[in-house]
Amino acid sequence: MSIFGSIMNKIFHGSGSGAVSPQPTSVSGARPSAPPPSSTSTSTPSEAVDVAAVLTQIASHKSGGGNWKTSVVDLLKLLDLDSSLDARKQLANELNVHAGADGSAEQNIALHKAVMRKLAENGGKVPDSLKS
Repeated sequence: MSIFGSIMNKIFHGSGSGAVSPQPTSVSGARPSAPPPSSTSTSTPSEAVDVAAVLTQIASHKSGGGNWKTSVVDLLKLLDLDSSLDARKQLANELNVHAGADGSAEQNIALHKAVMRKLAENGGKVPDSLKS
């Protein structure tokens, strides 16, 4: 799976990383039922996902989550994804980001903005402050 695909999966589908999905309340003694089958399309969520709310919730379970609102490194760490320079280079290639030298602050800021814009393009609800 691509790095951006992993980011989308963690945010939109809550796989791991401390994301808590709302669970229906169960009646005492009732057996839990199987989750409903997921749709065949994984490219966009069925409802708009509030990206900032999901990330804030994950961060609250991880002592704040660093500076995920502006740092692509902290965002990747928050989602328990590889934040190495090689991973960021791969992500930059996936998103066609060619700002600054590899690993530079300029590139990392541009990469963070590109991730947020791409999440919005794929059905995420992303505040303008995170996209620009």
